[in-house]
Amino acid sequence: MTSPRWVQGEVTVDLTEDHVAVLTLDAPGRRNALTPKMVGDILAAVDYIESADGVGAVVVTGTPPAFCAGAALGQLDHADQQVLRQIYSAFLRVHQLSLPTVAAVGGPAVGAGLNLAFACDLRVASPSGIFDSRFAKIGLHPGGGVTWLLRNAVGQSTATAILLFDQKIGGVEAAERGLAWTCVDDDKLLATAVALAARAARIPVGLSSLIKRSLADTMGFTHAEALELELERQIWTTTQPWYAAARSATKMR
Repeated sequence: MTSPRWVQGEVTVDLTEDHVAVLTLDAPGRRNALTPKMVGDILAAVDYIESADGVGAVVVTGTPPAFCAGAALGQLDHADQQVLRQIYSAFLRVHQLSLPTVAAVGGPAVGAGLNLAFACDLRVASPSGIFDSRFAKIGLHPGGGVTWLLRNAVGQSTATAILLFDQKIGGVEAAERGLAWTCVDDDKLLATAVALAARAARIPVGLSSLIKRSLADTMGFTHAEALELELERQIWTTTQPWYAAARSATKMR
């Protein structure tokens, strides 16, 4: 199913036969909480994924019992801009990936871990999954752009409930409220996320990256503005070899 595992400290990457890279946070003893070392490992893992041949999509997950428990204890005490930006860089690097990304959320996704889940394009949860901001509960303003990430993913009301009203959303409810695409049993979580990512990986990378960019670029556009942007990009795709190949395959059926 997979090629040999790539390991960088507390992060692993497996490349599947379906052209999906599975990035796993692997520090279960501290519930995959982010330390400066793990942040560096995540950055290196994303660099590796981007340099690997044939990767078409990415799954981000954590070794049980958690997805990611946020910043490691003490990291935020007396934190300055440099410290915070260093923590942010882990999930921002994932957010900036041009490839489609899926978060497989089993166990808690807390604080910066919540940011990491919502830095991905789509989320799959298990019943053990918990989406928990916890920023305000510990006297901290939300950070890392999570107000933007949540509002644009699930709307103003749900974002407010999570960030201001201390609402923890379990995996089943997350799927009902649109925080996750689906909720599946824990033992099926990773396979479901990989199968979903594999569907995006079948799309030529140049096309999937452009669609992902258009979803970001048209945020806040009027319909007319979105139409014009899509018109230009749709015309461009008709000149690409993958379009010609797909049309040829259709004619042969």
